[in-house]
Amino acid sequence: MAVTIKDIAEELGVSTATVSNVIHGKTKKISKETVRRVQALLEERQYIPNMAALLLAQNSSKIICLVISAHEKYEDKLLQDPFITSLLDHLATEIESSGYFMMIKRTKDINEVIRYASMWNMAGLVITGFCSSQDYDELRRNIRIPFVVMDGGFKPHSQCVNIGIDNADGGYQVGQYLIKMGHRDVLYVADNDMDMDHERYMGLRKAYEETSEDLEGFTYRIQFRKIALTSQERSANYGEILKEIQSENHKISAIFCASDVYAIELMNHLLDHHIQIPEEISIVGFDDIPAATLVRPKLTTVRQNIKQRAEEAMRFLSSDTAQGKSIMLEVELVKRESVSYREAKN
Repeated sequence: MAVTIKDIAEELGVSTATVSNVIHGKTKKISKETVRRVQALLEERQYIPNMAALLLAQNSSKIICLVISAHEKYEDKLLQDPFITSLLDHLATEIESSGYFMMIKRTKDINEVIRYASMWNMAGLVITGFCSSQDYDELRRNIRIPFVVMDGGFKPHSQCVNIGIDNADGGYQVGQYLIKMGHRDVLYVADNDMDMDHERYMGLRKAYEETSEDLEGFTYRIQFRKIALTSQERSANYGEILKEIQSENHKISAIFCASDVYAIELMNHLLDHHIQIPEEISIVGFDDIPAATLVRPKLTTVRQNIKQRAEEAMRFLSSDTAQGKSIMLEVELVKRESVSYREAKN
């Protein structure tokens, strides 16, 4: 049976109010000897406080809530997504090391966050998966605690910070590398043409456009291929790409996927049908999830620093003078084994 405040008070011959005040750090009117006795017995009896009551009594919260969009693309496996699990891991480390507790909320409706935040005494929120500025209009009007948004397409206010990455530069780095490796016909694969995925695509195009302007006779072709949100439908999309690669007039030599998950799915589909990577087709991903080094060939990809995202989030949320701003973190192309040199005509 769990030890209660009343049990501790009766054993020491003090009031329950005295024990409660020691637990909550209100010891100005209590003798040092009594404080010592209460603390020693609490430890000996392994008393576990009711954290909700403790935080309420302190009139300050130590709860940071991570709110994640339960988008249909996760197919009810949100917490199994490699990017989400990595973010959870790094956030948990930063939150716990800062003396806070982490709470997780999954929702498809960002407006539900308003009601959820009002139910708990939170110190702050970290929100990810909601991108458009419209998603945050109600939040900015109705939430009074600091919150951090990962990759939000909006301008922050005084109690909010938007932490993103340089998606366009990531795409640009991929483009520069593929050009250097002789690839002139590139397919870009994503499940949408908005926000982050659009920026990555535009960065890729920029690299080729600049080279075309600087290098006489340089020709290229970049195609955008939208794939489905569900894995079953994506498999059909990958089948269509396979047919193109196997066709006699096949010209595509490299494929840049908007995420490592899609890149690895596509690689597996092609390898299952005896397409050699990178000899017949080169593949590039984005994110640098742990699986990128486990697949064969190891995936060339754009690395984003999720640990740094978590550090920046907690630095803002634990600040007494939180000022709203946008933070853009750098990305880095990681060259591995999934891209080979292709002899170019120009």
